[in-house]
Amino acid sequence: MNQHTQKLKNTNNGSLLLGTGLVVASMILVPALAVRLGLGASLTGALRIALMKASSRAVSGATDVSKAA
Repeated sequence: MNQHTQKLKNTNNGSLLLGTGLVVASMILVPALAVRLGLGASLTGALRIALMKASSRAVSGATDVSKAA
């Protein structure tokens, strides 16, 4: 049982780290790169939305223990 709990914690930590990285990318890196490359606001917004949705999926998979068990 303890080994199973440790595996769930490792999975949750990895998913949360991935989700956090995607949020940082969408909030800071995407707008900075868009300005640098001269992308339009609508394309930048679409990229940010896509990254935020991916982040949400990664984190919701980490917190849904019923699927992992």
